[in-house]
Amino acid sequence: MKDNIFDVRDFGAIGDNKTLNTSSIQKAIDACYEAGGGRVVIQNGYYVSGTIFLKSFVELHIEGNAILVGSKEIEDFPENDIKHIDTKMLPRGRNACFILADECENIAITGMGKIYCSGEKFVEKVDNYYMPYKRVDKPTPPRIVFFTGCKNVKIEDSFYVNEVAGWTFWIHDCDYVNIRGIKVECDLDMPNNDGIHINSSRNVCVSDCNLTCSDDTLVVRANNASLKEKKICENITIANCNLHSLAAGIRIAWLNDGVIRNCNFSNLTMTDCTTGVSISLPVNSSSERWPDQGVEATRIENLSFNNIVMQKGYDSLIHINVGEHENTMYAGIKGLYFNNIHASGFRMPHIVGRKDAVLQDIYFSNCTFEQLNFEAVNDGKNHGSLFHHDTLPHSLTIKYANVCMNNTDFKIIG
Repeated sequence: MKDNIFDVRDFGAIGDNKTLNTSSIQKAIDACYEAGGGRVVIQNGYYVSGTIFLKSFVELHIEGNAILVGSKEIEDFPENDIKHIDTKMLPRGRNACFILADECENIAITGMGKIYCSGEKFVEKVDNYYMPYKRVDKPTPPRIVFFTGCKNVKIEDSFYVNEVAGWTFWIHDCDYVNIRGIKVECDLDMPNNDGIHINSSRNVCVSDCNLTCSDDTLVVRANNASLKEKKICENITIANCNLHSLAAGIRIAWLNDGVIRNCNFSNLTMTDCTTGVSISLPVNSSSERWPDQGVEATRIENLSFNNIVMQKGYDSLIHINVGEHENTMYAGIKGLYFNNIHASGFRMPHIVGRKDAVLQDIYFSNCTFEQLNFEAVNDGKNHGSLFHHDTLPHSLTIKYANVCMNNTDFKIIG
C-alpha cells in the first residue's frame, strides 16, 4: 500500500488557481480507495476545488509547494447525503463542507501545504455589527473539515487559512483521532471562524498546534442531537498548543450536552483570548429549540488543566456557569483540577452553579490570577464573539460551588 501514490495531475487536475478541480481530485481519491488505499498527492500549484469526499485507507497529502484552494462559488459546496447523522439536527441544520469523511477508517490529511478557504468571498463588510464583517445572506459552508462516524484518523502539519466563516474542524462521533502540528490562521475580523470542535468523540489527541481564530479555538462537546444514539465524549488530550481567540481559548459543553469526562489540557499558551476556559450552560427559555443545543442533561467530570499561561484576557479568565432555568438540564459538574495556571486579564474567574446544581470538587493549586486595567487589554471591547461590550471589571465570583484552593494568589484591582 505504501507504493500506491496517486498524483491528482494524472487525473486532470491543473494547479493554475483558476480551474475547478473537484472532479479530478475526487477521481484520484476514488482510484486510491479502489486500489486498496494509499496516498493522494497535491503538489506544485494552486488547486481550486469544491467539496471532496475522503474514503477509507486514503491519505490526502498536500506538499509544501501546493495550496488546495476553496472555490469562491457557494454551489461548489452542496449539501451531502451522509449516512451517520440526521442533518437537520446539526448546528445550522446543514452539512456542507470542504473535506468530508462519513463512516471511514484509517484516513489522513498530511503535508506542509496550505488549505486556503477563500473566506473573504463569503462575508461582507458592515457597520454597527459586533464584528467588522458578517456572513453573506446566502448559506456559507459551515465547516472546512467534517469527519463523522470515523475511526483511526490522522491530521498532521497542514496549514488552514481564511476559513469560510465556519469551523475549521468538526470531529463528530469519531474514535482514535490524532491532530498534530497543524496551523489555523483566521481573519480576526470575520465571524464564526472556530478552530477544532471535538464532539461526542473518544480517544482524541491534539498536540503541537498553533490556532488563531475569531471564535472559539478548541471546543469539547457532547451534543448528540444529530446522532442515532447518545455518545459520551471522553479521553480527550490537548497539549503543547498556542491559542489566540476572540472568544474562548477552550470551550467545554453548551446547552444540554451529554457526558464529557476524562479530559486533559496541558502546556498551553493563550494570548488575547476573550475567555481562557469556558464551561457555560446557557438558558433557552423559549419553546423553540436552538439549532446548536443538545437533547439531554449535561454531566462533566474529571477534567484536568495543567501548566497554562493566559495573557491579556478580556472576559473571565475561567468562566463556569449553570443557567438559572429548568430548560438548562444538569446532571453534575464534578472534579475540575486547575494546576499551575498563570493568568492575567480584565476579569477574574467566575465559578457559579445553581441552587439545585452545586458545582462539586473544583480544585486550584499553584495558580496566579492578575487583574489588569481595561486599557491594558488589547482592544478588549471588540472581542465580539461573546457579545460583551461593557467596560466594567469583574472580581472573583464563587457561588453554589465547592472550591478548594492551595497556594493560589489573586491580585484584584476592582
